[in-house]
Amino acid sequence: MTLSSGIAAAVVAVLALWMLGAYNRVVALRTPIIAAWGHIDGLLQARDQTLAALLAVVEPALAEERAALEALHLARSSVRRAADAVRPRPANVESVQVLARAEAALAPALARMIALAEQHPEVRESTAVAQSTTALRELGLRWQFARQVFNDAGAVYNAAVAQFPTRLLSGLFHFGRAGQL
Repeated sequence: MTLSSGIAAAVVAVLALWMLGAYNRVVALRTPIIAAWGHIDGLLQARDQTLAALLAVVEPALAEERAALEALHLARSSVRRAADAVRPRPANVESVQVLARAEAALAPALARMIALAEQHPEVRESTAVAQSTTALRELGLRWQFARQVFNDAGAVYNAAVAQFPTRLLSGLFHFGRAGQL
């Protein structure tokens, strides 16, 4: 073995070890995103169940507000579909963006339905409605915290993927940007 072939082999070995280390680092940074998504997914499911219980109580009394109820049902189903798309790959930017848009559409529909419920005394005085709206407020606070944890994990991942020389591996290993909620 000549000196030049030995140097070439050493350079190849260093590059291979660097690639392996960079790959492992980026893959390890996906773990907090997946863990944060698990918490968000649980909150989304709990909120969906709470909304279903609230709608079961409110719908008969708000029958004349069909448009508001339909908007809420549509927004709920959009969030469920978007969450189902995120579940297999929580670091996928496109599916996370769809979920963020669905969440943004749900907020005004829910606020409108709650405001309408407050205008009807028989609904406003219901203990089931009070419990559901309290649970929704608590879930909303927990959602904000979980979303921040998810976004922070995604920001760390995105910084690692965009950093030179790891950025050179992004195309090779399909390391895309993580989405933000």
